[in-house]
Amino acid sequence: MHKNFDKKIFTFRLLLNDLAFLISNTGNISAAMHNKQIGKVFMEKIMSVVTAVNDCRYCTWYHAKQAAASGISEKEIKNMLNLQFHSDASDFEVPALLYAQHYAETNRNVDKEMTKKLIDFYGEKTAKHIILMIRMIFFGNLSGNTFDAFISRLKGKKAENSNIIFEAVFFLLNAPFMLPLIPFTKKN
Repeated sequence: MHKNFDKKIFTFRLLLNDLAFLISNTGNISAAMHNKQIGKVFMEKIMSVVTAVNDCRYCTWYHAKQAAASGISEKEIKNMLNLQFHSDASDFEVPALLYAQHYAETNRNVDKEMTKKLIDFYGEKTAKHIILMIRMIFFGNLSGNTFDAFISRLKGKKAENSNIIFEAVFFLLNAPFMLPLIPFTKKN
């Protein structure tokens, strides 16, 4: 049993940096969502892989629903969430899914050679769109985990290097959106 909450969470500074990045890339987000090389199914696979690593219960629930709605089978969704995507991913998808997993596992400290391989394989435009999608879901994952970090703190398990004031404010600002989702995200 863990003594502390051990998922990746936001710090105030990281939250501000990520918000600034996403706001400054609003136009690119729209372009990424409409990139025909990626499409809805591929995008959900990317989101699911990052979410599997970061273990955000809200994103797991939401993206499993989105993946099913996009036509991904229940078996494929489970495989993505268990990082067993190789048999269900096309040769075109595997490099991005491996990159997404690496990005999340290294907590953004991606090997430069991995980024170069991604760009070489997909071309600069699509590779940047894939990275943007990864950063978007990473933001969502850390948001859900930061919300849960405060709940965990109330149960006696605090997140390492966290700040109770930041967690409390983050929790209060997000409670109207997140609290109604909790019953749907309980693990069986």
